[in-house]
Amino acid sequence: MTQLLHASKSQMQSWRRHLHQYPETEFSVFDTAAFVVQKLTEFGLVVHQGIGQIGIVGQLSKGSSNKAIGLRADMDALAIQELNEFSHKSLNDGRMHACGHDGHTSMLLGAAQELAAHGDFEGTVYFIFQPDEEHGSGAQAMIDDGLFERFPMQAVYGLHNMPGMAAGHMAMNSGGVMASEDNFKIVIKGRGGHASQPHHHIDPLVIGAEILLGLQTIVSRSINPEQQAVVSATEFVTDGAINVIPSTVTITGDCRSFSEEVQSLIEARMGRLVAGICQAHGAEHEYTYDRVFWATINTEKETQAAGKAALSLLGGKLVDLACRPKTISEDFSSMLRVKDGCYAFLGNGKDSVGGCMLHNPHYDFNDDILETGAAYWVTLVRQELGATTSLLD
Repeated sequence: MTQLLHASKSQMQSWRRHLHQYPETEFSVFDTAAFVVQKLTEFGLVVHQGIGQIGIVGQLSKGSSNKAIGLRADMDALAIQELNEFSHKSLNDGRMHACGHDGHTSMLLGAAQELAAHGDFEGTVYFIFQPDEEHGSGAQAMIDDGLFERFPMQAVYGLHNMPGMAAGHMAMNSGGVMASEDNFKIVIKGRGGHASQPHHHIDPLVIGAEILLGLQTIVSRSINPEQQAVVSATEFVTDGAINVIPSTVTITGDCRSFSEEVQSLIEARMGRLVAGICQAHGAEHEYTYDRVFWATINTEKETQAAGKAALSLLGGKLVDLACRPKTISEDFSSMLRVKDGCYAFLGNGKDSVGGCMLHNPHYDFNDDILETGAAYWVTLVRQELGATTSLLD
């Protein structure tokens, strides 16, 4: 592949490694946001700050067209202690860029620099830098703060690195590309006591075990086999001891699906199952079901546009336009509920940099794909906003 950008890969690598050294979480991305603002200002963009608490939008307009698109990157890291030993490892104890948001931010900054200096397009590009993706609150916070009203755009696009996929390859599909995530909590209130006298008690441990088995019937007997869903109990906590039958058992877990209809079905079925089993045993219960991430649903027109840009840049052998939906979740889904768009994947390497997947203490973003990601953004902008020349010219 020929040189695609005027900005050097080494410059984006420098940005990325700086961000990796100073990870910040949730909405407390103060230094990261300041770094992004500094760079966008240097590039000559109009910079809007404090959107959804600390989100940033860089605005770049050329010509007189009212066409506009948004490109989004996430800025936050994870509360993980990094176990790498390279020179750019995290200097913030207990925090780490274990999902590659440092790379996403750097690629989008590279595209902003390129388009500001050499942009051949007519219209407006909004470069969206979002906080708190990991907890599913950042996108909605920016939306609630008027993101799409203050910055009117016809479509919005996102991109995520993907370990296990060949470096520099891209994948996307129209429709559901990532699952929703719902969290549940079930508290069973029985009557505990001495383990030698179970006939005097209402044993929440046995009731909880019955509920655990019952949860496995939700997908297998309530969800259409043509639809995907996952119900996983992940914690089983009691207040008992080796010779004490507990009084309380708490079960928590996680559900994944690709439609709001299935989410509602799981929530209702689980509620009835828990209530029925507890009532049968004379126990009381509490049940909560929280929707944390919506399913990420790409719109057809925008997916075709994203695919066309990827094919133009990389060629057919490196682009999968019908990738299988993934049961991981992303809060870009909140943006796609109110705005047409497409979320795509960019391969981070089959062996990854640290030989591991996302959210692992040995993970690192692959700097070799920085240029590809930035070039994809530039290609998409020139394509969608009427460029007259190709990025490969």
